[in-house]
Amino acid sequence: QVQLMESGGGLVQPGGSLRLSCIVSGSIFSSNIMGWYRQAPGKQRELVARINSRGSTVYADSIKGRFSISRDNAKNTVFLQMNSLKPEDTAVYYCNLVPSTVSWGQGTQVTVSS
Repeated sequence: QVQLMESGGGLVQPGGSLRLSCIVSGSIFSSNIMGWYRQAPGKQRELVARINSRGSTVYADSIKGRFSISRDNAKNTVFLQMNSLKPEDTAVYYCNLVPSTVSWGQGTQVTVSS
């Protein structure tokens, strides 16, 4: 059974940075597109970044130029480097396949506030 474990969230001031990590158990990682999603209070979950097995990336307009997704296939891990954080980035962040065919993990809370 595939499991997703996100970490690295926290409270940060506007303009700050965080690096999220997601470890994927199981043997599905290396051949699949991986994505970072987020869900803000009262809003639907949205895909903000994705990366394929060869490292090609796609970003939502809202985070383009500020966030960077990467992956380490040897360690079944996907990362999200978040810079120049804004209050509107506050959300619970999740990783999953794209499309999201695996059960969701618990996510990691990111709060951007002064």
